[in-house]
Amino acid sequence: MNILKRKGQQEAAIQKAADLLVQAQHAVALTGAGISTPSGIPDFRTPGKGMWEFVDPVEVASIWSYREQPERFYRWIRPLLEKMEQARPNPAHHALADMERWGVLRWIITQNIDSLHQAAGSRNVLEVHGHTRTATCLSCGYQTATDTFWEQVKRGEIPRCPQCGGLMKPDVVLFGELLPPEALIRAQEAALRADLMLIVGSSLEVMPAADLPRLTKRSGGKLIVVNLGPTSVDHLAEVRIRGDVAEILPKLAQAVRERLDEHPGA
Repeated sequence: MNILKRKGQQEAAIQKAADLLVQAQHAVALTGAGISTPSGIPDFRTPGKGMWEFVDPVEVASIWSYREQPERFYRWIRPLLEKMEQARPNPAHHALADMERWGVLRWIITQNIDSLHQAAGSRNVLEVHGHTRTATCLSCGYQTATDTFWEQVKRGEIPRCPQCGGLMKPDVVLFGELLPPEALIRAQEAALRADLMLIVGSSLEVMPAADLPRLTKRSGGKLIVVNLGPTSVDHLAEVRIRGDVAEILPKLAQAVRERLDEHPGA
């Protein structure tokens, strides 16, 4: 397929997606690692670049290995932490924040732990895989902000609970752990209520988050997929757009804004 024809098809898909978003009464977004890779944060599964390419995730990022060898987890996550500290929201994050502010998107459900949606200005964010802003003691349940926590990690120390001396763990979901119950329940409720789900930067390989689009579909909602590669719900989607989310999402937001300006108050 020649470049002009491909671009024409992409533009048509963006316009159709914009129509669906403006028509929706309760649209939500679901985002994965692919929305943050343009910000310099690596994903987990891209061949040759993903964080699982050279390690066994169960050995470095499971709750069992964390309890037994927390130092191994921190050696693995330290480079990711440094990238997260340097990362800034990219145009895709800002596009979603804009659409939320305009009242087009009700919720942003994210599998990411980097807080970039909040940094871009999004307010209604459900973090189903947790985040790095707080940490909790595995022994007594004491919770604290991670300001000094990560400074200890950078020094090669294993953070310990100031209350009981137990092992502190950042509030991210490790293999073998349940997802945060409140965030998951609210995400499932949002997906069931949604008449449209915009899926951005996720291959939808990790359950139970990967089942959220199917909840929307089973409730009669529609799906829009924006991703570099194929996803497990491509065959269910009304619109599929392959490409860099940092390029596609601003164009989609612009098309939405144009429709809102044409019909103010609609």
